[in-house]
Amino acid sequence: MGKLYLLRHGETEWSLDGRHTGRTDIDLTPAGERQARAAKAVLAAVRGDGPLRVLTSPRRRALRTAELAGLRVDETTEELAEWDYGDYEGITTDRIRETVPGWTVWSHPIPGGESAGDVAARADRVLGKLDGLLGDSDVVVVGHGHFSRVLVARRLGLPAPAGVHFGLEPASVSALGDERGVPQLRHLNVPSM
Repeated sequence: MGKLYLLRHGETEWSLDGRHTGRTDIDLTPAGERQARAAKAVLAAVRGDGPLRVLTSPRRRALRTAELAGLRVDETTEELAEWDYGDYEGITTDRIRETVPGWTVWSHPIPGGESAGDVAARADRVLGKLDGLLGDSDVVVVGHGHFSRVLVARRLGLPAPAGVHFGLEPASVSALGDERGVPQLRHLNVPSM
């Protein structure tokens, strides 16, 4: 059985500023490009060789990260897009909390965007597809912070809000496998710098 590797996109201006970046298609910063190049060595160290399939979000920041990390993309799918932040797109948590005290993406509604349940359902669809691919190769998913954290939670059988417990920095690598059929977190948030 192959392993699932998650590569978060490199730094963008909005990730640097803490702004929620879902649908907005922005580029990597120069630091983000360096991080993405460095991710190639991290993936090689934690993964090794063998058959590999690469799936990515259609956002430029994910596609560019895959390219700079030396990955050949097999499929681009909207299913791997970041959480849809609706009316909170481009806004920081601190600013949202000025009108919604204690707000988090994990615990509160997102006007005009996806709920945690919506994101969990999407993650479950992705995992169902990946299960079919993992039989004969490893899979690298190049995507985004919040969605990848939900993907980790759902792979481990946890509810979407449990993603709050898994940190993923820009261009970090994570690996999920199993131990005798039980999902297992092998590596989390391995930095690319």
